[in-house]
Amino acid sequence: MIDGRTEKLEWAKTFKENIRKSQVSVFANYRGLKATDADEFRKRVRGADGLVKVLKNNLARKAVEDGSLGADTKEMMDSVVGPTLVAFSFGDAAKLAKVVHDFAKDNDAFEIKGGLLGQVKVAASEIEALASLPSREVLLAKLLGTMNAPITSFVGVLAAVPRSLLYVLKAVEGKKPQ
Repeated sequence: MIDGRTEKLEWAKTFKENIRKSQVSVFANYRGLKATDADEFRKRVRGADGLVKVLKNNLARKAVEDGSLGADTKEMMDSVVGPTLVAFSFGDAAKLAKVVHDFAKDNDAFEIKGGLLGQVKVAASEIEALASLPSREVLLAKLLGTMNAPITSFVGVLAAVPRSLLYVLKAVEGKKPQ
């Protein structure tokens, strides 16, 4: 049989590992949220390669008090009060931020408190700014397009030289008497 202390230690260990592995961790107040809405939120977060956990404030403070996750993480835990849930993203940070932001817009009882981008504390407004970013795939496509533009232009210039020479030769050929 597992005693309460062992269970709490296991929760703290899992919490630290989730913070360490996550791209972004969003903290939100869920007081007044219906159980069906909470379940819907969990489904959306899972679809964004994330995980939702209810925060045990005192245990979270104890888990980060050694400072191994950085001062910002400790400061975030010290500032969290009241019923709080945490959505961890282990994939695309912008995708999770968009899911959380959209859910907060649709549910008045759900309020974003702030978060951690890696292990750096960010405000709720910065989570909303992250939500407005395009997806990772779109950003990579834009980057690739930007990287290809100079090469494409260079190839066009190189192809223009022989093409121009060909036009000149055709013009000369047309003017020569038969």
